[in-house]
Formats: sequence, structure tokens, C-alpha cells
Amino acid sequence: MPFTANRQFKGQPRLLTQAKGMYYTSHDGRRILDGTSGLWCVNAGHGREEIVQAIARQAAELDYAPSFQIGHPDSFRAASAVAEIMPAGLDRIFFTNSGSESVDTALKIALAYHRARGEGQRTRLIGRERGYHGVGFGGISVGGISPNRKAFSGALLPSVDHLPHTHDLAHNANSRGQPEWGAHLADELERLVALHDASTIAAVIVEPMAGSTGVLIPPKGYLERLRAITEKYGILLIFDEVICAYGRLGAPTAAARLSVTPDIITMAKGISNAAVPAGAVAVKRAIHDTIVDATASGIEFFHGYTYSGHPLATAAILATLDIYKREQLFKRAADLSAAFEQAAHQLEDAPHVVDVRNLGLVAGIELQPREGAPGARASEAFRHCFDKGVMVRYTGDTLAISPPLIIEEGQIAEIFDTIRQALLAIQ
Repeated sequence: MPFTANRQFKGQPRLLTQAKGMYYTSHDGRRILDGTSGLWCVNAGHGREEIVQAIARQAAELDYAPSFQIGHPDSFRAASAVAEIMPAGLDRIFFTNSGSESVDTALKIALAYHRARGEGQRTRLIGRERGYHGVGFGGISVGGISPNRKAFSGALLPSVDHLPHTHDLAHNANSRGQPEWGAHLADELERLVALHDASTIAAVIVEPMAGSTGVLIPPKGYLERLRAITEKYGILLIFDEVICAYGRLGAPTAAARLSVTPDIITMAKGISNAAVPAGAVAVKRAIHDTIVDATASGIEFFHGYTYSGHPLATAAILATLDIYKREQLFKRAADLSAAFEQAAHQLEDAPHVVDVRNLGLVAGIELQPREGAPGARASEAFRHCFDKGVMVRYTGDTLAISPPLIIEEGQIAEIFDTIRQALLAIQ
């Protein structure tokens, strides 16, 4: 099982057998309130009939079509629908099947772009400490989670460097929304430019809000500063929005929510409401055109997947985007964010809590590590919440909450009340 202590799990398995709306059903018949949108991905809630029917119709009509040298109409319809909610100019779409594939695709696009414009020496990629960009070798290389990197350290990409992360409890503990402190950390990019020379750097990739590494909220002015520095030196800026996009922060994208437009956006998860594995990369048209126009004939970009733009995935994407639009779920998330913030920060005085942070419908509850057993407290709190009928996530000693956008205020209260009871129960 992925990212799982397999022996521990098989000794005490947690199995889900059904899902509808805000709830899972466990194998022993208990209802589990989904406080994590599955794995940050079921933004419109579970078991949406519109998506189910769209997938079934597509499976009966066209179960698969190759995407190499052949297409099918829905892949272009889905690309147009995705482009419609991206920031202005990011209207060229490349379909993938996961966030990991989206990241590796984006890194390749950045390298191909500089080569196409006659600067093939720009091969260096800049990630960030505590960044998570999936599990492909490209994503692990630009990522900054040490256990992921350690296991495969001998085979990571060369020519990669990292910015410092922005999390500092001494300055921004219990911030509501974006912290006031930390914009200056973006200036570390100037140091890396001085070290490596801008002419060698292809792209900088960051999560606007880092989710899997413990909900790290960008300081005010930080992303704006990164954008200014990358533009100054002709470096592409990639936002990894696999978690952030599709309403998580109360807007179609984090770029829109935070008013900073990158050159490339990676996405997955909420794009199809997780009903079918799907991902995509949105690229500025000028980047796309530079790559395509550099080749007189034949294949312009040597990259792709057997299941890129899979008919079932595009059917799910179209149905999902229609739900988001019809039910105004992005606005709903924005409207609920104040109540969600208030409920989260009521845990500031709970046992073991050293920080509460939030943005949109995401919250991180950081716990004081137990001496000699880092991560144990959060793991126990996760299990306690699950046993009491609420599903949360944990990473290290941080609990993460990111519910479907259809959540009600009473369910928000239930999630955080259950977390408080869990923290009271553990040592």
C-alpha cells in the first residue's frame, strides 16, 4: 500500500466500502465524516450522480481512444473547459493522469521551452525545502521532503537546488490566513541566481500553499516577490496546484486567489473529483507556441502517456467542472472560509497544539512532537478521530483538514470538536 506502514495496517485495517456526499462507510458499517476530501481531491463530495452517469455513458460509447496521432472530441472540449477557469493566458492544456505526472510534464515543458528559444543551457531546476511534487524522479528531485529524497538519493536529477521553506513558528504561529512575516525568504532566489547564474536556470517550482508537507501558508508578498525575480531573469515560474486548484482556497486556482500568475500550473485531484484518475498542465500560450514553432515538421514535444486525455477521464472532468460552475462551489468555499478559520483556531488552546494555520478550506494543526517519537501524537490523533467517525490526515506531527466544498457549518464544528476530544485523550 502506498505511503503506508503496511504491517501496522494489516494488524488493524481501516477499510472504506461506500461513499456518498460528505460521508464514507467503513467495512464495519460506521459512517465516517470526510474531513480530507478523500486525499485532498473529492471537492464536490462523493458519489455525484452527474459524474457517475457521464462516466457510464462514455464507457458505453467510447471506452478508450489513443492520444498519439489520434484524438477524440471530448479531450478538446475538456481542455477548453479547463482553460476557461485558468488565469488569463494559460490556455494550452496537456492532460496527464496524476499530480506526479503533471509535475514531470511541467518540468519537461520548461526545459523544452528554453531549448526551443535557443537557451538549451538552462537546465537547472529550483524547488523548495519541504516541497512535495509527487513521486516521479523529477518531482522527488525538486521536492524537499527528506524521507522521499533519502530513499532514492542516488538517482535524483542533477542540477537541482532548493529555496528555504517559509514556515517559522517563532514569527508566524497561529496566523489567520497569510502570515505577515516571511516575504523576504523569496530573496533567497537572488542568492541562487548569483551562485548558478540565471543563464543556467530553467524554472522555479513551488506549491502556492504546501499541503502534503503540513499546510504551509505563503507569507504576504512572498509569491509576488518570487514572480518578480523570475521575470527579471527569464526564469519560468511553475505553481504546483495539485491540491490548491478547483476551489480549495475559495477560487478556481491559488493563482487567482493570491493574485499571482505563474507561467505553468500543474493540477490533478479536484479536476475530476477523483472519480477517474486525471491531471493536467496549463501553460501560457507563448510557451506552447515557442515549442511548437521551433519544429518545422513532425513531433514537437517528445512526451505523453497512454492514458493522456482518456475518454472516461475527460467525461469526468467535464461533469465535474459543470458541477463546480452550476453549484458555485468555489464561491461556497470562500463564503465558508471565515467559519472554518474560526473553528480551526479554537484549537489553539487544546493540549499539545503549537500552531494552527489556515487558508480557504484548509487547516493545519501542528502538535508538539512527543520526545523520542516524532509523528506518534498525530498518528494517534488520526486513529482516534477515525474511530470516532471523522477522517483527518496527518503528516509528521501536523493534522491536516481539507473537507469537500459541500460541507455544512455543523459538520465543520464536528470535525474540530472531534479533533479536540482526540487531543484530550492522547498523551
